[in-house]
Amino acid sequence: MLKKKMNLKQTKKKKKIKFKAFIYILFIYLSFAYTYYYSMKNNKSISNEEFINFLLKGGNSNLIEKQSISNIVNKTMNTILKIDFTKPNTILNTSILKYGNKNNDITLEHNDDYSNLEELKEISSYINDPNPVDTDNPIIYIYNSHQLENYSNENLEIYGITPNVLMASYLLKEKLNKLGLSTIVEDTNLTEFLNVNGWDYASSYKASRLLILDKMNTYSSLTYFIDLHRDSVSKSLTTTTINGKNYAKILFVVGLEHQNYEKNLKIANDLNNLINKYYPSLSRGVYKKEGPGVDGIYNQDLSANSILIECGATENTIEEVFNTIEAISNILYYYIKGEPSE
Repeated sequence: MLKKKMNLKQTKKKKKIKFKAFIYILFIYLSFAYTYYYSMKNNKSISNEEFINFLLKGGNSNLIEKQSISNIVNKTMNTILKIDFTKPNTILNTSILKYGNKNNDITLEHNDDYSNLEELKEISSYINDPNPVDTDNPIIYIYNSHQLENYSNENLEIYGITPNVLMASYLLKEKLNKLGLSTIVEDTNLTEFLNVNGWDYASSYKASRLLILDKMNTYSSLTYFIDLHRDSVSKSLTTTTINGKNYAKILFVVGLEHQNYEKNLKIANDLNNLINKYYPSLSRGVYKKEGPGVDGIYNQDLSANSILIECGATENTIEEVFNTIEAISNILYYYIKGEPSE
């Protein structure tokens, strides 16, 4: 009996030592990881403009992500405790803290206001066009009524990279120009434009309207007008995989509160049908909007070929968005120049 008690004490002692050793090693590892992480953060050297060209030259943002120590730490904790710090619900779904999973996702959503602009300024920033070009007869004009709407900058923030819809617009411009579709992007800083005019965030569409009219007066050749946004629903609703590549899903938005909305609806439906044909599952459909609390026009009364596209959401990576940008450029080419022969 005495021998059993001694063995039990020794076993407990060994477990205690192992546990202390594990905690000690984990502490050292985390200390090193975050020390390295913050030293990297303080030595960021990649601008948003440089990053855009990096992507356009065939760069893979995953190569940068893999260098992030915070990503390594997260993977370690995911392996040990089955917790992913980028997905807080995994903490509640562990055996220690089990929590019911409620699916309250909204499949169709579009933010008419810009009321969270102050918050967005902390995680997103204005980006200069890294490749400005002069063109006399552009046919496509891309702009962002909500210019700072951001994408995930996880593992990129230490480099000062802040992916947003303006970055996506520059990427789309480059792809369309490469296909021979002359395209320009509105590079006016809309936040400053609002401030100079003393307008609040709700005046974003009013601001972009003035810029559209200015471009119409400057370039009579403009035919297509694309307002690029991003949604704010969960990533599970805005991500799809096609032929092994991850894409950020898109959603077309059409305002019904003006007389000529049928023409806007037609081009949205035509583009949506082409996407369903060549990139099944990429589109979330066409969302028709009217009624109290929404803009209902979105400046689409200015042209029959006005297109509002929601590309991905806050949790989508810029790589997923870039894959979608390539798809959108191909679809626009098919729509304007004709589909490829079978």
